Amino acid sequence: MVRKIIHIDEEACNGCGICAAACHEGAIGMVDGKAKLLREDYCDGLGDCLPACPTGAITFEEREAPAYDAAAVARSKAAQAAPLPCGCPGSQSRALRREHTDTPEVPVSVDSQLSQWPVQIKLAPVNAPYFDGAHLLVAADCTAYAYGNFHRDFIRGKITLIGCPKLDEGDYTEKLTEILVRNDIKALTVVRMEVPCCGGIERAAVTALKNSGKFIPWQVVTLSTDGRIL
Repeated sequence: MVRKIIHIDEEACNGCGICAAACHEGAIGMVDGKAKLLREDYCDGLGDCLPACPTGAITFEEREAPAYDAAAVARSKAAQAAPLPCGCPGSQSRALRREHTDTPEVPVSVDSQLSQWPVQIKLAPVNAPYFDGAHLLVAADCTAYAYGNFHRDFIRGKITLIGCPKLDEGDYTEKLTEILVRNDIKALTVVRMEVPCCGGIERAAVTALKNSGKFIPWQVVTLSTDGRIL
């Protein structure tokens, strides 16, 4: 049938996850740091997600789509009835089962690759000698715990700043902009988790780079909660 349904502009989406939280039917989810319409039959076409989107990435369109399935939505809600700790999908409890190859008798020693202190974005100075010519790493707190080789693959050779946009008050954009403007930063790497709230640290870093007016190489790496690079 032809009906009204939402359309998500992936280029305009900043990965904040607000629309996914605003969608009461569970039609929207986060995939690789972007909002996706996961179930067309869960979208009622009423658009509760539209005003929630800060970038205007969500619009209506008329097209062929499955009918809204209220019964399926009700079953899905019932299956997920257990409340989340703070209403955030990224806070949902889960167990991660792994096969461990190391034994207590043969521990593996890994040297730290951290080259400066402090590392918290809120505590870092805006100007320091170690920023001169640095490759800057801006990482969400949880990334180093989720990814086993974080020091070797991400921290090594970089100046590291970490933070959590869900737990810290305020926005990192102004601080990161000042760091980029006042120092000779050669490259920027952002490492975040796949959870929606981590979109804040990516958004702050990318916005800071744009505000700085500098053209330097940059990349965003997203990690899954079970420690994979997505």
